[in-house]
Amino acid sequence: MNKIIIPTGYMGSGSSAVTDLVAEFKNCKNEFKTYEYVLLHCPNGLFDLEDKLLIGNNAIRSDEAIRTFENQMKKLYNKKFWWVGNYKKIIGNDFMDITNEYINSLINFHYDGYWYMNEEVNAKMFFKLLVRKPLKILTLNKIKFKKVLKYNDGMKICLPTKEEFYKKSQNYIYKIIEKISRGEENVVLDQFLLPFNLHRVDNYFDDRLRVIVVERDPRDVFIINKYIWQQKQICVPIPLDANDFCKYYRRMRESEKECNSSKVLRVKFEDLIYKYDDTLNIIINHLGFNKEDHINRKSRFNPELSIKNTQLFNNIIYKDEIKIIEKELKEYLYDFPYSLENEVKNTVEFDD
Repeated sequence: MNKIIIPTGYMGSGSSAVTDLVAEFKNCKNEFKTYEYVLLHCPNGLFDLEDKLLIGNNAIRSDEAIRTFENQMKKLYNKKFWWVGNYKKIIGNDFMDITNEYINSLINFHYDGYWYMNEEVNAKMFFKLLVRKPLKILTLNKIKFKKVLKYNDGMKICLPTKEEFYKKSQNYIYKIIEKISRGEENVVLDQFLLPFNLHRVDNYFDDRLRVIVVERDPRDVFIINKYIWQQKQICVPIPLDANDFCKYYRRMRESEKECNSSKVLRVKFEDLIYKYDDTLNIIINHLGFNKEDHINRKSRFNPELSIKNTQLFNNIIYKDEIKIIEKELKEYLYDFPYSLENEVKNTVEFDD
């Protein structure tokens, strides 16, 4: 494997354009197109495991961290009709074997006991306690039952150093990526990282990693979400009120931790369209590719088509909302070289 290429963005910012663009190059594995790989940054994913094991960790904390991580990976593996899941097919049958091997490498001790989180009653435990109650009364407490617990395998205690955790986690990640790549020289992993996780990249990846973060004019992001996706019942956690959207967008962008890694490139979605050749050259240099590798030029990302998805905000019917965004988020606006009057009804949909 030569390069691990990760297009990412801010929900609706157009990162799939980079996914499609890179897939036009020779020896780039992108079997599932814009499928989003979330195992690192999803709730209870690997980055949550990092935070739990390296910040304020203890025996109780580590047991919970391991169990929730394992359960989340099982869900991603087994749930065939969950759009971010189905790892059994997407990654391979041995995904959980690789995951369990990783988990076992992190565990330092097994404690044959329980703790208060293990005693929290769930439905299964409640039924067992309900059945036992009359038996205890009838036998005058002469029958002794084992304590009802969520888990019967004790506690898994992990107290790794930073060096141990990152080394073992990097090994785990690369084993997973090798499975996804199926032997191709380069693999494209849409959303494998998010902009908010990029401060972590040097802890987990070597120089084979290349991240491309796509930004987009928030005016079009707002219009696309409110007037296209919502009409199609596509749920995206972005406010539909213009004032709330501005507050949300600013807080989202300002929440990012600084990342100066050479592995990360930032591009504007609009530059991919209005400055196609220049931006293409920047991406080629970042990836370490040659122009001759671009064997399927404009077969998946065609700027002449994607331009219809820009400047939707110029429609007069959005005037009042757009005026608010232009005032509150002016530093995030794109300086378009010329004006267009594209309409929502003419935007271009692409196959997944």
